[in-house]
Amino acid sequence: MRLLIVEDEKRLALSLAKGLTAEGYAVDAVHEGREGLHRATEGSYDLVILDIMLPGLNGYRVCAALRAAGHEVPILMLTAKDGEYDEAEGLDTGADDYLTKPFSYVVLVARIKALLRRRGTGASPVLETGALRIDTAARRVFLDGTEVTLTAKEFSVLEQLALRAGEVVSKAQILEHVWDFAYDGDPNIVEVYVSTLRRKLDAGLIRTVRGAGYRLETGG
Repeated sequence: MRLLIVEDEKRLALSLAKGLTAEGYAVDAVHEGREGLHRATEGSYDLVILDIMLPGLNGYRVCAALRAAGHEVPILMLTAKDGEYDEAEGLDTGADDYLTKPFSYVVLVARIKALLRRRGTGASPVLETGALRIDTAARRVFLDGTEVTLTAKEFSVLEQLALRAGEVVSKAQILEHVWDFAYDGDPNIVEVYVSTLRRKLDAGLIRTVRGAGYRLETGG
């Protein structure tokens, strides 16, 4: 999953990005409202963490502009303000949730996971395909009932395939959601992680569709 942080307090943004990266997310961070709007509009993000008090363009206007343009990405607003009016204004512009500073990092992560679970049709946090069971909330994977230990990046690659089990997922799509905007390395890194997943799981579970990408098989 790929997240965008729009926060002008650079130390806070860096701290959040570091923590969320350790949780297995791909994270981009910007510090100004207009740049945040541009990134959110042009990028492929699963969730935006948006501060309200931003230079250039405040969070309310960024959120309203995204919604007016038809972007449905979940938005979690952060602010040093408190009070019912501020919360109502944030939610009225199209935010999905609201968190007042100072906040608990544990609570932030819980809110992020809840928003990602509710995205779209409110799918279950547990993905099951054949003998494979993926708990996206706990970030645990089981094959035939036995837990398989994966690194954060391995889990994120597998999660992207599982979200579209039975369909072909391109290398570019995996890169968009698992690696951050700043990644400019070899796109074949995806092949390395798919190879590792095949070694740790059933080798036939992930099929290569030549010239198109990868497919997670849905059979038993």
